[in-house]
Amino acid sequence: MNKSSSLVDRLGLPKPLAWGYLGMIIFMMGDGVEQGWLSPYLIEHGLSMQQSALMFTVYGITIAISSWFSGVLAEGFGPRKAMTLGLLLYIIGTLGFVGMGMQNLDYTVMLITYAIRGFAYPLFAYSFLVWITYRTPQNRLGRAVGWFWFVFTGGLNVFGAYYSSWAIDALGYHNTLWSSIFWVLVGAFFALVLNRDRFVPSSDRGSKTRELIKGLTIAREEPKVLLGGIVRVINTTAQFAFPVFLPIYMATHGFSTKEWLQIWGTIFTSNIAFNLIFGFVGDRLGWRNTIMWFGGVGCGLTTLLFFYSPVWFGGDFWAVLFSGVLWGALLAGYVPLSALVPSLVRKDKGAAMAILNLGAGLPVFVGPAIVGALIASIGDEGVIWVLAGLYFLSAVLTLFIKLPKQVNDEPVPQVAAVD
Repeated sequence: MNKSSSLVDRLGLPKPLAWGYLGMIIFMMGDGVEQGWLSPYLIEHGLSMQQSALMFTVYGITIAISSWFSGVLAEGFGPRKAMTLGLLLYIIGTLGFVGMGMQNLDYTVMLITYAIRGFAYPLFAYSFLVWITYRTPQNRLGRAVGWFWFVFTGGLNVFGAYYSSWAIDALGYHNTLWSSIFWVLVGAFFALVLNRDRFVPSSDRGSKTRELIKGLTIAREEPKVLLGGIVRVINTTAQFAFPVFLPIYMATHGFSTKEWLQIWGTIFTSNIAFNLIFGFVGDRLGWRNTIMWFGGVGCGLTTLLFFYSPVWFGGDFWAVLFSGVLWGALLAGYVPLSALVPSLVRKDKGAAMAILNLGAGLPVFVGPAIVGALIASIGDEGVIWVLAGLYFLSAVLTLFIKLPKQVNDEPVPQVAAVD
C-alpha cells in the first residue's frame, strides 16, 4: 500500500470514490450560488413576498420528491445514470429560469423552471450517497458518510455563499447564476468521468419496477427504516425554520442583518468540520448513541441556548455566536444516520436510502411551514420550544432503531462494487 492510499484509508475515504467527493463539493457550490440572495433580489424586482414564498415552497416539494426517488433510481439504474439525470435537469432548469423567467420577470416560467431545478441536486448528491453505502466497509461507513456531508454542506452553504459574494460584484446577479452551469459541469466531470469506479446494481434489469415500488413499501415492511426517516426530517427542520423568524428576533435584540449573516455562516463552517468529527465518533462510540445524545439531546439543549442567549448574555455578539456554533456542531451528530439506516437491511439498501433521502428533502418546506402555522398563535418563544421538543423526540425515536444482530456481527459485503 502506498502512502497516499494509506492516508486516504486513515481519513475514512473510500479510495475508489475520491474523485466523486471532489466533484460533489464543486457541484454543490454551483448549486448554492443563489442561496443567500435570490429571494430578496426577486422581491426588489417586482415579486411579492407571497409569490417568492410560493416559488421556494414548490422548489422544496420537488426537492423532497427527488430525494425520495434518488435512492431507488440509483440502485435500480445505477448511481452514474441517476447523477447524470440530475445534471441534465439542473442545466435545463437554469436555462429556463435565468434565460426566460428572470430575464422577462415571467413568474409562471420562474415557478416551473425553478421547480425543475429542485429535482436536480438530490438526484446528483443522494445517488452518490447510495454509491458510498455500497462501496464502504461497515467499520468505516460512519467516516465515509461524514465526508459526504462535509463536501455537501461545504459546497452548498459555505463555498457557494463565498463564491457568490465575490461573483455578484464581479459578474452581476444574472451572470452569477449563469456561471453555476460551469461549476456543476466541472463537478460532474470529476464525479462521473474521472471517477472510474463501477457500480453494478444488486437487482437485475427486470426488477426496476420492483425497486421503485420498494421505495414506497419498505417503510411498512421495515418500521425501523421509517423511524430513521422521521429522525432525518427532525435533523434539519430547525435549519430551515430558523432563517424565517430568527433574523427578526435577533434584530429586536440589536443585531444587524450583517451580524446575523456572520453568525449563520459561522454556524455552518462549524457544522462541516463536525460532520467529519462525528463520522469518526460514530464509528467509535456507536452510530445510535452518537445520534441520540449528541444529535437529539445536544441539539435540543443548544436550540434553547441559541434562542435565549441574546437575553441571557445582554446581546453580546460573541456569546450568541458561540451558542449558534454549538448548535451547528451538534447538528452534525446526526451524520451516522446515513450509515445506520441502510445497515438496518441486508438488501434493498437503495430503498432504505430513499426513505432517508426523503427525510433530508422534506425539511426544506416543513421548517418554514411550522413557523408559518404556529408563530401567530404561540410566538417566537413557542416555536423554539416546538423545535427543541422535536429534537428531544428524535432522541427517543433513535432508541428504538437497533441494528439486527447479524449486521453487528458480520461485515457488510461489498455488493457489486468493482474497481
